[in-house]
Amino acid sequence: MKPWTLVNSLVDRTATYLADPFLLGIRLYWGWQFFQTGKGKLSNISAPTAFFTELGIPFPELNAYMAGCAECFGGLLLLLGLFSRVTCVPLIFTMLVAYGTAHLDVVKTIWSDADSFVTAPPFLFLLASLIVFIFGPGRFSVDELLLRRKKA
Repeated sequence: MKPWTLVNSLVDRTATYLADPFLLGIRLYWGWQFFQTGKGKLSNISAPTAFFTELGIPFPELNAYMAGCAECFGGLLLLLGLFSRVTCVPLIFTMLVAYGTAHLDVVKTIWSDADSFVTAPPFLFLLASLIVFIFGPGRFSVDELLLRRKKA
């Protein structure tokens, strides 16, 4: 076996081994962050309602409740790794709406000022949601336990 093939194989095995702990870390940290953010919105609904009104979002109170529920309950589901990919859909949508309303200025300058886009508050929430949506919740999740039970 060529040395490069051996190194490549070792790197591949290591990366594969780290995937599940990485996904668990993403889910736990960002699930908690989503939960906290959503809980904050729901516990003082007048603040996000007023902010959504300033942004010109239609039905601001309804949308504040929807965003708060998506974040709060979606965060809890992410923490558990339950219905993970389905849960990420409203979270991704909520973060895209945040970019399209509260952070539209950084979206418009994404090519000329990428730093502003990636440092905007929705970015890491969106990235975490996309990672779990694309790669799944990993082995350390309720989804995986349910899948194993179904196969048994």
